[in-house]
Amino acid sequence: MTYQAPITIQKTLEAIHRHDLVLPAIQREFVWDHDQICQFYDSLMQGYPFGTFLYWKVDAENSGKFKWYDFVRNYHEKDNPHCPELQPMHRPLTAVLDGQQRLTALNIGLSGWAAWKLPRLWWDNPNAFPKSFLCLDLIDEPDEEKETMYGFEFLSDEELRRADASECWFKVADIVGMQSGPPMLEWIKSKNLPSDQELRAYKTLDTLYHVVHTNLMVTRYEEESQEIDKVLQIFIRTNSGGTTLSHSDLLLSVAVAQFDELDARREVYGLVDDLQERGLSLDKDFVLKSGLMLSRLPVAFKVNNFSRPNMMRLEQNWGQMRQALMLTARLATEVFGFNRDNLSARNALLPIAYYIYKRGFGDELLTHSSHENDRENIKAWLIRTLIKRGIWGSGVDTLLTTLRDAIDGHGESAFPSEALMRDMAKRGKSVSLEEEEIEALADLRYNDSRVFPMLSFLFPFVQAIDELHVDHIFPRAKVTRRDLQSAGYSDETIETCLEKVNGLANLQLLNGHENREKGGKLPGDWLDGKFGSEVARQEYANNRLLGDVPGLDGFKEFYEARREALKERIRALVAAQ
Repeated sequence: MTYQAPITIQKTLEAIHRHDLVLPAIQREFVWDHDQICQFYDSLMQGYPFGTFLYWKVDAENSGKFKWYDFVRNYHEKDNPHCPELQPMHRPLTAVLDGQQRLTALNIGLSGWAAWKLPRLWWDNPNAFPKSFLCLDLIDEPDEEKETMYGFEFLSDEELRRADASECWFKVADIVGMQSGPPMLEWIKSKNLPSDQELRAYKTLDTLYHVVHTNLMVTRYEEESQEIDKVLQIFIRTNSGGTTLSHSDLLLSVAVAQFDELDARREVYGLVDDLQERGLSLDKDFVLKSGLMLSRLPVAFKVNNFSRPNMMRLEQNWGQMRQALMLTARLATEVFGFNRDNLSARNALLPIAYYIYKRGFGDELLTHSSHENDRENIKAWLIRTLIKRGIWGSGVDTLLTTLRDAIDGHGESAFPSEALMRDMAKRGKSVSLEEEEIEALADLRYNDSRVFPMLSFLFPFVQAIDELHVDHIFPRAKVTRRDLQSAGYSDETIETCLEKVNGLANLQLLNGHENREKGGKLPGDWLDGKFGSEVARQEYANNRLLGDVPGLDGFKEFYEARREALKERIRALVAAQ
């Protein structure tokens, strides 16, 4: 490994754009956010050292043997977050082993744009991802609180048009084609700044010019060995320390380097994208652990478990594994009604995926009457493990191995929920509920991740026709201080009612269309409009433990009565299973 003379940022960008400087498949994705990029550029402007890069010089005879990726230039958090794959190249090139995030930040800021999701907007909203460019306010004052000297921000064209007169925004990428001296002064003169601000703007722009064009800021070491095992070990030693590279990133890198036929990077990220399209927050950690689980490999995230023989088995099983995971996701969302917000322990899906994989199920599992028992057993077991605290905390790898062995030992009958719960109890992971736990569950609050599985446990007959919602029986908009005063409650009781409105006893599961239909109506009014007969209305209310639904003046009594009814049903359900 040899030290190379430093070069400019501009020369480095030119190498990236010529594809002389590329990313190997063992590199992870770009993960920096806009604040990290802005702080990075502030450090550059202040002259701080930003680390030495580590490169790998690849000879022409070896470059065609591996997959190479380009640096992200135009980053879109939803539509374009991945590094683009390059066509096979049979010429000398240089691969980046350490420094991808910094180089990508340079590429985006000086050559492209970025689009991150705006807060409070849905992912499918076309306006949620405005295209923005790295900009520098040339007259910004230092911010001592943030310890920054320069005003870098990502701004859209619309934000630039609406910029305040007290700001002087310059698109950072424009410095690449700008000459020093008179052209910079001419640009600043066009902004009609006061003389003191004009001088500050020029000094700031001149600093940016030299950071990009003249300062020798990019220092690097180059490894010239052509032995992939040696290069992989260098990469592991370089990236396994600190927090800049997660352990799963490292393990994915190892897996990528050892797949023969499939592009592991594309397969893993493609599966992650497809799983998230199903409405679950499942990432590469989940996919990698699924690969170990379903391929009957040790499930711990250790480098030794990602050996070449193990990765060969994972690659051979990939198609079936992918099908099983997608079917598991569909079962959880389409049939059971879970989503990214109410599935609190994603590892709980792995034994289900293993069972589906082992049995070789197809779409018939989701709807066919012959698999109704399977669906009921899977749902019951999943919910019990989610509502009991501590099941999916420490010792999860040992637990997963135990559950896999239990499924293997149960033959070809329906999902062995009871056998799994017995084996879990032997491992100190019992799903039984003591009386104090039942009391605590009856007092769950609306935002608790266990509310959805708890309601599913209590009311298993509520089927997901469309997305299931957790609904307030007495709407929060109707249980207000003013409304309660009008209903005749005392001040002390009003405080109690305001506390109870978000409690489990005032919550139920409704399909999305029902919840929209109900809106802000009081429960009695909604039930009167929903059912044409008193018999149907009463049957609905009895099934959901609503009792004789009162008006708002009976809310307190309704809540307390339903809370007791919920506890009784929990006890009965636990005893029956």
